[in-house]
Amino acid sequence: MAEFPNLSRRGFLNGTAAVGGLLVVPGVLTACSKTDSGSATGEGALDKLRKQGFVRVAYANEAPYGYLEGKELKGEAPTLHREIFKALGVDELKPTLSEWDGLIPGLQAGKYDVVSAGMAITPERCGNAIFSEPEFISPTALMVRKGNPKKVTDLASAKKAGITIGVMSGAVEGGYAKGAGISEDRIKTLQKPQDGADAVKGGRIDAFLLTGISLRWLAKTNPETEVTEPFVPQVDGKEQFSPGGAVFRKGNEDLRDSFNRELKKIVSDRSRYVQLLEPYGFGESEIPPQDLRTADLCAG
Repeated sequence: MAEFPNLSRRGFLNGTAAVGGLLVVPGVLTACSKTDSGSATGEGALDKLRKQGFVRVAYANEAPYGYLEGKELKGEAPTLHREIFKALGVDELKPTLSEWDGLIPGLQAGKYDVVSAGMAITPERCGNAIFSEPEFISPTALMVRKGNPKKVTDLASAKKAGITIGVMSGAVEGGYAKGAGISEDRIKTLQKPQDGADAVKGGRIDAFLLTGISLRWLAKTNPETEVTEPFVPQVDGKEQFSPGGAVFRKGNEDLRDSFNRELKKIVSDRSRYVQLLEPYGFGESEIPPQDLRTADLCAG
């Protein structure tokens, strides 16, 4: 694969990243986090979490994946992860807000134990952290002004129409747009989903490219917009479903494996999965197929 499609849906900075106001080098972070798993004392990460009674999770305040409403952490990932960690004997999620670009560096630095943000599983990220099995799949869509004045339905039609596309900073959708042949001067970078909706409404971009789930949720509070039918973009001839999962520090494979055992129980029970996540726009169509494996996604 080319470099761009291997960025995640909501981005990870290759090279260096700013975390807590410091310049952080991923290789250094990885080395510094080795003691966090508890292996030096013989205590496993899950045992440590059970003793302290909570797990520290990072979210990026992107509905419907993980966001704070009042004082309550909501969304697909926290809801699913809360259920899983309760089954593992850890009753509380203790949230930490992070920018998207700082999620994995913050994890490596030991600021939290799990990224609970619906993060896409990609080869580059697999080189810096370890992922659960997929929690969901989500095809892509376009947010446009009401009435869809440019009549776009996918990236091929967007390229043909010569429109300007908005994408989130560092996110995989920028790679999808480039892979479809849309020129860089027609791709505008935005920091937050609401920035994309505002840019569509203000005419600064013609369409905002993101997962269908995110855009349908965003459209609820932006009635001047509408969302196209989801489509599956292709990069280098491969379909891009944007499967997401929980993210753990390297060295915490045992914790990840325990998490996966409980995740499988939920994903295998379609009615339970839908009951848990339907409030956030996830249904049977978002349940990952059994043959979709993280090891294959990490291999590229």
